[in-house]
Amino acid sequence: MNYYSNIKRARDIWHILQLLREVWIKVGLEKLESHKGVTVKTLLNSGVTGLFIDTKFTKEKRFKLEKLKIL
Repeated sequence: MNYYSNIKRARDIWHILQLLREVWIKVGLEKLESHKGVTVKTLLNSGVTGLFIDTKFTKEKRFKLEKLKIL
């Protein structure tokens, strides 16, 4: 193998490893005020330090948001 073949192979392996690190799961969310639900495909990220949701998604699905009290 020449130098450029090795570079391409290394990039291909890196790309495959990145895909293997992603974990997608289906999650059901329910609106507390109406009990209507929606199922979404979500990306599980084990490196985060809290729970997060996309505000654009919540507006599109008409979820009511409330700020959490900080202890």
